Amino acid sequence: MSIARRAAVEDTAIGKSSDSVPALRRAVSILDFVTNSGNAMSAADITRAISLPKSTAHGLLGTMIELGLLARNQDGTFRLGPHPMRWANGFLSDMDIVSIFRDYFASDTTLTPYTVTLTILDRDEVVYIGCRNSHQPLGHSFRIGMRLPAPFTATGKMLLSELPDDKLQALFGSNFPPPMSSRSVKNLTLLKQELADIRTRGVSIDDGQIREGMVCIGTAVRDHTGCAVAGIAISLLESETTPVAIENLGEMMRRSADILSEQLGHNRPWRLP
Repeated sequence: MSIARRAAVEDTAIGKSSDSVPALRRAVSILDFVTNSGNAMSAADITRAISLPKSTAHGLLGTMIELGLLARNQDGTFRLGPHPMRWANGFLSDMDIVSIFRDYFASDTTLTPYTVTLTILDRDEVVYIGCRNSHQPLGHSFRIGMRLPAPFTATGKMLLSELPDDKLQALFGSNFPPPMSSRSVKNLTLLKQELADIRTRGVSIDDGQIREGMVCIGTAVRDHTGCAVAGIAISLLESETTPVAIENLGEMMRRSADILSEQLGHNRPWRLP
């Protein structure tokens, strides 16, 4: 049997067997419930929430305590045990957002015509840690390690929109960066107006604020905690844009960011079938 055929057979077997292990699904649902609950949960609370027979719940909870997946408080309620931290630490140590970015955009060709960048926020600047330049002449080149003022870039605006007002004030209240073009946002008051719109749309737009004639559309990539840890953006010529094109590209960027975020562990709820 060829390697490809053997892999296909194994994948089919895994898919069939996954439906025959309800105990595993129930255990994961219990872990999710205990982790996400704001209050301490008793065995009765867990049984009701997961809709389990009492005998089944009792057996699962006992086994999960034995394995260190759960721990019991003195009042009989449950909290997350120490064992999941071993998995979390292994996951986080292997996480490489640059590799995830590079692999994803190497395999997804829908955005091939555009330059795609990955940045992180460093105080009042964004740092470019990933880049796939297109062959399209933009009049501006992005490169790894480059820094730009965050208020003017699509990814910078997106990441700044996650910050509270007091942090924005500390960063830009008395030291707003000089403009890069005639379209660059002029001050913190105007920037806050842009950030409010970004929070509503879920995407950000640099409409020639880095370089006139170039438009960038960005959004956020989130980690397992839900925090925005990076921004991704595409760049194109202003002559190619229309309101409909910007809306469509913005939706494509949101979908791409969701996929990258999922690979970082964000928003992957497990549910009983």
